[in-house]
Amino acid sequence: MEHMRRIAYETVLRACGFASLGIFCVMVGMSFDPRLAFQAGGFLTMMMAFILILKAREALTKDYRRTEMWLYIDKDFRPPEAYAQWASSTVLRDVYLTFAMWTSLISVTMWTLAFLFSLAGTRSTLAGEEAPPPRPAVAAKIEPVSASVTSAEPRRPPPSISYQVFR
Repeated sequence: MEHMRRIAYETVLRACGFASLGIFCVMVGMSFDPRLAFQAGGFLTMMMAFILILKAREALTKDYRRTEMWLYIDKDFRPPEAYAQWASSTVLRDVYLTFAMWTSLISVTMWTLAFLFSLAGTRSTLAGEEAPPPRPAVAAKIEPVSASVTSAEPRRPPPSISYQVFR
């Protein structure tokens, strides 16, 4: 039974690891706003905990021969068929619920961090330090445009970013 528990732990840990990698990537993508990043991480982690709870429920009725855990158990360590359904469903349910508990704790931590960031009043790094000063309203003289009239100054290209690598 402990061998089954270890293999179930490894399979669920791998699945949760891939889900956590996806959640981490979303949070890094939103790292310009820490409050938003932790809110997204908290929400996605809460969804992962909910899915783990649903998987724990499904483990009670799923055929033991169709589980990933059963594929990884060596034939020498497999329990007899009369006992296998009960053993695999009990082990998988226990492991899923354990990971759901840990995941929900992580979700609560992320939501708490998002709340603390909102209390601290952090802003997005995309928001400028100060708003640009308003442009003064100037009464423009409207003149008809003709092809024969050109401006005295040549048109300049817009400013561009120059990288000083080898200067």
